[in-house]
Amino acid sequence: MPMTTALLSSLDQLFTLATLLSMMIGVVAGVIAAAIPGFTVTMAIVLTLPVTFTMPPLQGVATMLAVYVGGCSGGLISAALLGIPGTPSSVATTFDAYPMARRGEPGRALALGIWASFFGALISALVLIVAAPPLAMIAVKLGPWEYFSLILFAVTVVASLVGKSVLKGLMMSLLGLFIATIGQDPMMGVPRFTFGLDLLASGLPFLVVLIGIFAVSQLAGEVENPAELQQNKALIQGRIRFEPFKVLREVLSRPGNLLRSSLVGVVIGAVPGAGGSIANLIAYDQAKRASKTPERFGTGIADGVVASESGNSATSGGGLIPMIALGIPGSAVDAVLMAALMVQGISVGPRLIMDNADLAYGIFLAMFLASAMVLVFCLLSMRWFLRITEIPKSIIVPVVLICCAVGALALNNRVTDLYLLIGIGLMGYLLAKLDYPLAPLVLGVILGPIAETNLRRALMANEDWTLFLTRPISLALLVLAVLSVAFTVRRALRQRGTE
Repeated sequence: MPMTTALLSSLDQLFTLATLLSMMIGVVAGVIAAAIPGFTVTMAIVLTLPVTFTMPPLQGVATMLAVYVGGCSGGLISAALLGIPGTPSSVATTFDAYPMARRGEPGRALALGIWASFFGALISALVLIVAAPPLAMIAVKLGPWEYFSLILFAVTVVASLVGKSVLKGLMMSLLGLFIATIGQDPMMGVPRFTFGLDLLASGLPFLVVLIGIFAVSQLAGEVENPAELQQNKALIQGRIRFEPFKVLREVLSRPGNLLRSSLVGVVIGAVPGAGGSIANLIAYDQAKRASKTPERFGTGIADGVVASESGNSATSGGGLIPMIALGIPGSAVDAVLMAALMVQGISVGPRLIMDNADLAYGIFLAMFLASAMVLVFCLLSMRWFLRITEIPKSIIVPVVLICCAVGALALNNRVTDLYLLIGIGLMGYLLAKLDYPLAPLVLGVILGPIAETNLRRALMANEDWTLFLTRPISLALLVLAVLSVAFTVRRALRQRGTE
């Protein structure tokens, strides 16, 4: 099918009332689902899948992409207003968006995140069209050695990003990696580190750890002062303003940060299994290193919000690159999208563009359309979301806690997860009081199973451990991990010397 004919056909299929309506519903569902702590984008996509079986192929995929792109932006809401990442890929967003909101600028924090997410998704869609085949060929050449080194680099990055002590950050990363080993062995299926407790037999699900560490510990900190609860004080004091078009100029005045963070998100998204959790943090790390005032990161500055949100949203297009070009899903969400196409009898991979050019171009156009819909919905609805900040703590704390409990319970339908949620939340509260950073622990839990599986696959394929150092990409990532820690230690020593 000629390119012009395929493009016109995809436009004709995409711009129908049924498709536009289902995409708009998908956008709303994605944003709201990601804003609820514990209810991830993957869960929303899985719930959407059965609904798409009766739809034409392009409408079904476009609807799921709308949920996906909406979910990439929705995690910002709870991250900025409550300090609780709505999704694992919003962890770095809390570093600056929440401090900005707490000092009386929640509207600015949300507007920065909305525009950064929009441009990140837009840039990733452009790269998807132009560079899908070459980037996919690079991604497919990565073996377990490179994956392990990439995850090690990500862990050192987040350990050096947060907190005043690099040692504490690394300690928390190692604690997260240890927590990830509790339960069933991912390759052999035998229990380990359960200490004979049935409670730990199934391990600690990363969503339960995420909700407990961030949500429960954060909410516990909010109710420390009984006097504030009795006075019915709101989470954020003062007049709340939402001026998105004023903030747009602020975002566009940072083209280097926006473009760099988006490209980081695209590249990380194109690596199968990496996803937004790593992209969110590495984009933030690169912005901090490129900044003339890195010490201001974590205090509530615009660059931190722009970097984390654009990097996070850009993974949506990046993840589609290996799926469309090679038939390899870049993430769990992309795997569900593949399943939706396969149910319709469409093969995904190198022949997708050749055999179903109208569908491929339709997916490209749906990315742009979904990004625009998310922007419009967020700009129209954020004033309502901002009303959350006016709710007294005595009301919002128990409501959010109930939502967290429902999210944890819905994950595996196990009551024991509620006990784990409370226990992990109290542990997070104590660690925060002792000035230990919590983000490295959560990232360790999320990435631990991936790191372990790839390490064991690498050693099973070849027992020669020097391959981690002789394979160029693996070596480069390990060197970056060492430099990440070294530069952070050097900066810390400099700051200590100037005090």
